[in-house]
Amino acid sequence: MPLALVVKFDQLVEVLVTTIIFVVIGLVVFAIAFFALDKLTPFSIRKEIEEDHNTALAIVIGSLILGIALIVSAAISG
Repeated sequence: MPLALVVKFDQLVEVLVTTIIFVVIGLVVFAIAFFALDKLTPFSIRKEIEEDHNTALAIVIGSLILGIALIVSAAISG
């Protein structure tokens, strides 16, 4: 059995707690960024995508979400 797969339970709990804390921090930062994006646009993003089926805006918003997620991920991992 490779040694890399053997993890003590107390170390596992510590890693899980740290991971959960960083996930919560990342989600909060992501939610704040998305809320700011929604407030900075002069139109309703939800209305444009859901009711008017604006595909171009959906692609732009999806790209922005991926960019924010990459930044948050890089900031958390160091």
